Amino acid sequence: MSDNQQRILGYFIEEAKEHLGTLEQGLMNLSEASEDSEQIDELFRAAHSIKGGGAMLGYGSIQKTAHRLEDAFKVFRDGKVNVDEKLESLFLTAFDVLQDLITRLESPEGLSEAQGKELVKGAESQFKELQQHLDQCADIKAVIADLGATETEETPTASEPQETEKTTAVSPLESLRPLLRQMLADFKGDDNPDSRQSLWETCDRAKDIAPDNSQWLELVKASKSAIGNPKHSYSTLAPVIIQELKQGADHLELGQPEKIEVSESLERLANTPTPQVLIPAEPEAAAALLKRIFNQQQLSQLKAKIGV
Repeated sequence: MSDNQQRILGYFIEEAKEHLGTLEQGLMNLSEASEDSEQIDELFRAAHSIKGGGAMLGYGSIQKTAHRLEDAFKVFRDGKVNVDEKLESLFLTAFDVLQDLITRLESPEGLSEAQGKELVKGAESQFKELQQHLDQCADIKAVIADLGATETEETPTASEPQETEKTTAVSPLESLRPLLRQMLADFKGDDNPDSRQSLWETCDRAKDIAPDNSQWLELVKASKSAIGNPKHSYSTLAPVIIQELKQGADHLELGQPEKIEVSESLERLANTPTPQVLIPAEPEAAAALLKRIFNQQQLSQLKAKIGV
């Protein structure tokens, strides 16, 4: 490593340690910080800065770990999060992973690529648990908004030239985000056959993100089956399906397609039998039954379909 490279690395480490201090202080008082948008912005920027520096210097392990923390802080930006002791503990555990990477980088031996990958792989389950518990603690609207939001760094900055070079091809997560936004638009609208059809078509488009990966296709298939059952409301479907698809795309992006799986929640939604109703042949009895089964909006849609 040249003297100039060593000097740049030294600058990054010093800045990263300052950002780690900001993160640690905020996470030690996460309940208070969560109520202060400025503090949350500080935590987000600290993680974002470490991510950018790690990308610029080619330390993918630092970049990915900081990115995970950055994504977690986005949830706080979008709405209220009910912080409990478990969430604080999970955040601190995730922080320890990032701190360990920086500490190893500062050591005389440095941080090797193999060492970094091993640490990131070992922490995957911790970050997954953090995200799942964070979703449980967050207002559901915030969770959905975060999962479908556009990346804040869609246009790479000058401080992240290496990351720009690595993302000339559209990543799985970037490919999925516009589809998630379309799903959100449908889920927020009226529940009717047209919006259900639109959701189905979006699922079909999602297959193209990884058409040769059987686990991804199975995840999309389960999502489509759940949507196809009118028994499930959009408020029930939205958080489960959007979260599942995003997590699946995360695994694709990290080169871990074998970790894609259909959760128990989605499996239950996908395998719930579609309700069937026997309609009496006598018109008045049939009309009375339909009125008990369907609400006024559904009855209007049914009339329109049969041309009444």
